[in-house]
Amino acid sequence: MRVLGLYGSPRKGGNTDILLDEFLRGCEEKGATCERIRVARLQVGGCRGCGGCEKTGRCVVEDDMQAVYEALEKSDRVVLAAPIYFYNVPAQAKAVIDRTQALWTRKYIREEAAQGAAAGPDRRGFFIGVGATRGKRLFDGTLQTMRYFFDAIDVEYAGTLVYGEVDEEGAIRNHPTAMKECFETGLKLVSST
Repeated sequence: MRVLGLYGSPRKGGNTDILLDEFLRGCEEKGATCERIRVARLQVGGCRGCGGCEKTGRCVVEDDMQAVYEALEKSDRVVLAAPIYFYNVPAQAKAVIDRTQALWTRKYIREEAAQGAAAGPDRRGFFIGVGATRGKRLFDGTLQTMRYFFDAIDVEYAGTLVYGEVDEEGAIRNHPTAMKECFETGLKLVSST
């Protein structure tokens, strides 16, 4: 089983990175092969809304997103971890999400069958989020974005772990359940069929 971990934070080693590392450790414990992509290190431009993908089934923008498309298509599980900036994921992660418009177009406009692992019936996606504030609706916008993202890449949305009131770098390690929950959920996500 191949698991893709998308590190959506521009801050390397921060709270979401810590949680995704633990989640992927759980996946690897169950024998999965994990690929890790740090989104903030990529050169990914925003979707131009040009409609080029409607004609060809591929995004016309040639940048680092091409490697992300390849990783998405060969993965059985996709996990995105990101902090919450203004009630959604940071711009770098959002650019990657927006650029999956090409995959949405293949699926819904061009009605093309998925390729590689993407053609498998048991693909699953998971979101891990961390936010600093305690607002009751802190994750609402992001969770709606995740539903559409996972649908666009033809992955069943398998769940979410979100943690509010976590601000200082590394503070997630002091959370009473977060580390254990991420590790155990990684185990389960790989075990589930």
